[in-house]
Amino acid sequence: MRNVLNSGFAWLTIKILVMMMNISEAVALVEAFQQATPQSVRVLSACGAVRRLVKGEHLFFDKEPVEMVYIVISGLVTLYTVDAQGEKKVIFILDKGKLINEVVLQGIPASINCEAFEEAQILCFDRQDFLRVMEQDFSLTKSVLASLAMKVRRLYRQMKNTPNSVRGDKRIAAKLWKLSRDYGVPGQGGTTINIDVSITYLAEMLGSRRETVSRQLKILVSQGLIRINDGQITIVDRDKLSEYFKLP
Repeated sequence: MRNVLNSGFAWLTIKILVMMMNISEAVALVEAFQQATPQSVRVLSACGAVRRLVKGEHLFFDKEPVEMVYIVISGLVTLYTVDAQGEKKVIFILDKGKLINEVVLQGIPASINCEAFEEAQILCFDRQDFLRVMEQDFSLTKSVLASLAMKVRRLYRQMKNTPNSVRGDKRIAAKLWKLSRDYGVPGQGGTTINIDVSITYLAEMLGSRRETVSRQLKILVSQGLIRINDGQITIVDRDKLSEYFKLP
């Protein structure tokens, strides 16, 4: 019996060590933690947890009380809103190492929805635990502020490209250029966007109808700026696409 108990205890110890190692590895992947003190990293590694999401699963919903700070460790998640007509508008796609919901530190309900774009692993921290670490580590606090500031800057750029005065094909060109920069794989025929971006999803990113986006993509194809094969979009020349959406 003692041997069985010892074996069980040893197995449990190994399992705990593996879990701790995984969380430590996850913490090491986070951009905002790169400037944190060793002490902060140790504390975060001790109080963090990893959650797995399947494609389409929600991490939280708009107006929902959220008490956890979430960070992408693998896969992709999207932050999106739904307008009064029930139309979905994707605001951000976030990948490995990115903080998802810095605004939770304010202590009010979520103001956006978060959904797994593909299977993802999420690093989770209790909001109060995270705040206590930030209070002791100004470098970490600056990194969290920098992450939030980057989102604000991206929102400014999105607003610039949103007005009705900007043609739809140019808005799509700008969005594809950004996606090719973030998720592009260079090849002989151009830069292929290496995530599953359907016409429907592009429409959600732009706040447009699927039929409209489909027509506008055909314009870019006819101009020789992009190719679409088996649902995968390739940017033939990123510089030419940039010139196209910057033209008056």
